[in-house]
Amino acid sequence: MQHIQFVAKENIEAAKKTKKEITEAIISLYEMSHRFPFLNTSCVSPNKYHKLFVQKWYLVLYQVKDQTVYVDYILDCRQDYGWLIR
Repeated sequence: MQHIQFVAKENIEAAKKTKKEITEAIISLYEMSHRFPFLNTSCVSPNKYHKLFVQKWYLVLYQVKDQTVYVDYILDCRQDYGWLIR
């Protein structure tokens, strides 16, 4: 993730902590992967992506197909990610 690389240039410990928290949140999807709501926007097919917020800045968009979780995007919500819904 580009943001973690950016943070690591200034504060390696903060980057490690952020990476760990995001990784743990994603691993937690192993249990109850459907527990997070769907992303609802007119630009994305309904019920395609679940949204998982990590800390207060990161958004993980993932799909569940059969028994497998596919993480498609990890977004820093402070950045413009309008490209995703265009």
